[in-house]
Amino acid sequence: MSEEPPQGANNRMFNGPGGYRGAPKMVLGASPPPVTITKVFDAWNEMIENENQSLRDRVADLEKKVHEQTDEIMCLRSTLADVLRRISTIEGARALANNHAGGRATPTKDTVRLRHNNSDSARDVSKRASSYLPGRSPSSTQIRAKEAQYNGEEGIVKMYLRGRPINLYVPTPMRETYVPNGPSSSPPAKLKLEWVYGYRGRDCRNNVYQLPTGEIVYFVAAVVVLYNVEDQMQRHYLGHTDDIKCLAVHPNKLLIATGQTAGHDRRDARPHIRVWDSVSLNTLHVIGISDIERSVACLAFSKADGGSLLVAVDEAPDHNMSVWDWSRGERGYKLLETKCSADQVLAVDFSPVDRSTIITCGKNHISFWNYESGMLAKRMGVFENRERPKYVTSISFTDTGNVISGDSNGNLLIWQRGGNTVYKMVRGAHDGPVFSILVQKDGGIITGGKDGRIVEWDRDLERTGNVIEIPEQYGSPRVVTSGRGSQLVVGTTRNCVLGGTFTFPLRPVMQGHTEELWALAPHPGHHQFLTAGYDRTCYLWDTMAHTIVWSKDIGEHAQSAAFSNNGEIVIIGTTSGRWFVMDSETREMYSQHQDGNEPIQVLKFSPNGQYLAVGSRDNNIYIYQVSEDCRKYTRVGRCQGHSSFVTHLDWSADSQFLQTNSGDYELLFWNAGLCRQIAQTSQMRDVEWATQSCTLTFATLGIWPEGTDGTDINTCAKANQMDLLATGDDFGKIKLFASPACQQRARCLEYGGHSSHVTAVGFLQDDSRMISTGGRDTAVMQWVVSSNSSSSHR
Repeated sequence: MSEEPPQGANNRMFNGPGGYRGAPKMVLGASPPPVTITKVFDAWNEMIENENQSLRDRVADLEKKVHEQTDEIMCLRSTLADVLRRISTIEGARALANNHAGGRATPTKDTVRLRHNNSDSARDVSKRASSYLPGRSPSSTQIRAKEAQYNGEEGIVKMYLRGRPINLYVPTPMRETYVPNGPSSSPPAKLKLEWVYGYRGRDCRNNVYQLPTGEIVYFVAAVVVLYNVEDQMQRHYLGHTDDIKCLAVHPNKLLIATGQTAGHDRRDARPHIRVWDSVSLNTLHVIGISDIERSVACLAFSKADGGSLLVAVDEAPDHNMSVWDWSRGERGYKLLETKCSADQVLAVDFSPVDRSTIITCGKNHISFWNYESGMLAKRMGVFENRERPKYVTSISFTDTGNVISGDSNGNLLIWQRGGNTVYKMVRGAHDGPVFSILVQKDGGIITGGKDGRIVEWDRDLERTGNVIEIPEQYGSPRVVTSGRGSQLVVGTTRNCVLGGTFTFPLRPVMQGHTEELWALAPHPGHHQFLTAGYDRTCYLWDTMAHTIVWSKDIGEHAQSAAFSNNGEIVIIGTTSGRWFVMDSETREMYSQHQDGNEPIQVLKFSPNGQYLAVGSRDNNIYIYQVSEDCRKYTRVGRCQGHSSFVTHLDWSADSQFLQTNSGDYELLFWNAGLCRQIAQTSQMRDVEWATQSCTLTFATLGIWPEGTDGTDINTCAKANQMDLLATGDDFGKIKLFASPACQQRARCLEYGGHSSHVTAVGFLQDDSRMISTGGRDTAVMQWVVSSNSSSSHR
């Protein structure tokens, strides 16, 4: 006996959630069981929900295990990277010790090459992928001034700068054998970058990160610094040729991308992006050489796909945004490019959960981009009835894909994943612009603002009560990032890097100048040097501890500085014509003096310590008699005769004479005691000079490249005990020559690192190190001087 299935059951019978069991057999005399379709489907849905919940639990467990394994892999990678770094450090130290027992070993990458040595690292593909070579030595044709004329009878060599002839007198012992184009010696020593003082936080964002190895990575000038604070060691990536403007760390925490601005040389310093290995410091890819117009404003690696894409924004008027498959080929592959905004773009980032989502923000906008099928679709952020900020200053993502933005009004806004409207707003998070938003692994949020405060929030943007007030002297937090454990690493607007927690106060990890830097004075007796600049601050640095001994706010723009011969007194010259006499240990101001109203360009004590020469931009050199342990200064007179401002001066070894250069390429000589110009300059050909800071002399004829402007070389210094001459120029280059550099084709070694004009170079008293200062790049660089075993004559 059977029964037709009920209508709507598709001729199937169900027996509970187990599914089809066939038609049930009826017991004779029994009523058929009631069948309710609703109950059947309820039971079915309950079963599905149970299965789904079980599946979700298993997926959550798998995700947790994947995250744990990812952390373990990251830890292993970091440990391996640290081991490789330490091995490289030991090998570098051993090589340096073998080469020069007196020099201190450093783990920095040496990129310098002798001019005639064309060997290159086969591992650095950037040397093949681009037309420029960082640290390249110039060819012989690049280092030649206009052909000089030598009059052997009178012993005069005539050189030309911008068509202007300059007569230089050849020393008597060389008159018979001197040939202007004759062979020259190689420099007897070479440099290796040991330490960089400074950080660029005043106008750059998101440029400080702590790597799993413990190194803090940041940049200043054209150098990326990898600083291990615990080991007190720095490594340096020197691939760039001009100002670095942005930095991004790959999700694997080992690869780094950095972008630079256009430089002085349109061929050798075009704006581009470099992707490099943070362990080996080898360049892997050079991207965008012909695509980026002005400068790389901001960078970001993709996250959801493991970092296969790289997005970059140009600082050109259209602020073009380009997306790159950065690992395809030596120069990467540009997938697409589009106009981003007519206004300034401050930040760009990929979503950590949606591979195709990119966010940009800046002046008058926050934009939500979707990358799909080779196209970018743009949606502008909608503020609705909320006040539209002039700038959206910072962005970050939560672990769920929501966007948090900070703006110039001090507000925080949450934009839900996939949307372009405001979901939640926190007014007055900071008093002024929000510069940085850090989302931590546990979902907590930390923000930093122009008000100098670092504030902690929970994942729902409720204040936890933890606040850090940064002292005004360090500036405002430009970027806040995670360090080890609960540590925070903070980059500030006054070019400081700080480290600490909400419990323990922040302390300086790195400090630097904040405005143009001109004054440099090596200490005559210690491994120390003094710098001062337009930020009105003087720093005394210790080259062995790599720390600031003391700082002093002098209240005026500093232009020049000099130590007394015993090192107890330091003189600071300012741009107003005023100069200060200060104790070099206590910083006590003993006196101040005024010579004209123009900047004091140069200060120098005589070798016997009895006189001080003060060179001014008012064309005069003022001579002072020194007494009472260098605490009292009495003006002897004024040397008048230059037709332009004084740029450099040197004392003779016997403290009787001065030689001076000026802005219109003059070389004049003076009787210092009488403050009179020596008209018969031929009488000065055999005078021994205590220093060699004048750039226009017979001993420096060979430092001038062909067709040079007379202002291209800003500074010159001779080593104290070696026949070694160093120069700094307008193109950020430091060059080493054998001294005297009196042949036009003088051989040299060339070094990069600075991105602005090099304003000063100077050797420590034992010649173990050389210091260089950049102008607008505000960087101070410390170089180890080691003997050059390959030195030879041509």
